[in-house]
Amino acid sequence: MSIALDFSNVISENIGTNHGLTVAEIEALLDKGKKVLQDLRQKAQNDELGFYKLPFQEEAISEIKTYATGAKKRFNYYVHIGIGGSALGPIALQTSLLDSYYNLSETPKMFFPDNVDPDWIHDLLKHIDPSKTLFHVVSKSGATAETAATMLYFMKYLQKALGENFYKNLLFTTDPVSGLLNEIARQYPIKCFRIPPNVGGRFSVLSPVGLVSAAISGIDIDALLKGAQQMAKICDRDDLMQNPAFLYAAIHFLYMKKNKNISVMMPYSNKLRDLADWYRQLWAESLGKRYNLKGEVVEVGQTPVKALGATDQHSQVQLYVEGPNDKVLTFLEVEQFETNEKLENHFPQIEEFNYFAGKSLAELLNAEKKATELALTNNERPNLTIRFDKVSAENVGAFFFLLEAATAFAGGLLEINAFDQPGVEQGKIATYALMGRKGYESKRKKILQQLEQKKNFVIS
Repeated sequence: MSIALDFSNVISENIGTNHGLTVAEIEALLDKGKKVLQDLRQKAQNDELGFYKLPFQEEAISEIKTYATGAKKRFNYYVHIGIGGSALGPIALQTSLLDSYYNLSETPKMFFPDNVDPDWIHDLLKHIDPSKTLFHVVSKSGATAETAATMLYFMKYLQKALGENFYKNLLFTTDPVSGLLNEIARQYPIKCFRIPPNVGGRFSVLSPVGLVSAAISGIDIDALLKGAQQMAKICDRDDLMQNPAFLYAAIHFLYMKKNKNISVMMPYSNKLRDLADWYRQLWAESLGKRYNLKGEVVEVGQTPVKALGATDQHSQVQLYVEGPNDKVLTFLEVEQFETNEKLENHFPQIEEFNYFAGKSLAELLNAEKKATELALTNNERPNLTIRFDKVSAENVGAFFFLLEAATAFAGGLLEINAFDQPGVEQGKIATYALMGRKGYESKRKKILQQLEQKKNFVIS
């Protein structure tokens, strides 16, 4: 595992005193950071923070690998039914660690329809045979509206293909005991993997939520967890100035205090692009809170934004360099790409192409990253780099744990609960009411009254 946090370009000596941080400012948080670290250790020991122990699971890994071996032989297609934390991590694992065009040549072909757009869902049915498809339903409660509805949509076609044997093509990953999927599994002999009760969805990528699909597609989940194990030890360092989780959290905490409330993650690697998608949920849902632990209104958080280098140099970087200085940008950099083929100038009459000769696309991409980094730094725009020596299962596992631990640290520094999502629950309840779910009749009545009283301003 080789992954590093480079925070040189947030330090005032490099970026200037107006928008840079001093080492002393970070060190001023050490006492508070030590208390946060002790609190996180205690909660992990008390089984309150299950994600801390996921890298060290053994029994579940053996079960997953055994199941995956059989599934690869039985099925030509895999459809992952989940949303939010039940999908973003699994998707990021697939896109970062598989061949970029895996589905064109490999089986089982992997699909992750993580939205209830009816046309998108139905189009998938044109390209799979339900009788040869494993439908993996991922939901701790089983009640998530989007996941349940997508499962029910596919069930029509699965039952049509297999009749009363439909359950043989279903796999559930859910709570160990409770929830609607367990009710179904008690009626039909459906294989179930378990999400630890103390692991929230956005922290679940290293649980069966992400590992099952990874193993089925051939990702080395042992290496993935090995990288996470190594990073877990690094993120437990008492010397917080050598602890990347604390430093990432502390830097963003200090910038939030300076009203830099946008966090941009910009991978310079297509394989790492969906790590930024996963990060958006982790950072937004964990840290965007109205109340602190004392119940006081604080309304804190950073808005996470996804960009892709070099593509978004041609769409977003103008804003980042010259627009409002209200952002902290994190690059994801890869030092060694798998392909390093050299370019030639096949049109020698075009002298402007000569500078490409003998250079590789990898060199160009990393030069563009360095150029963007310099442009930001020269304009006093704070930026960090998380540097991978290469894209590997170990490094991706380490990245997941680093950002999860950093999020936990940030929650401690902000004195908020980083592990709940009351704002999301409000939307879920309103959805249940609008869709007519039993038990939400009074809520539905209130919502409809509110909509009737709303003053509409619409043009067409």
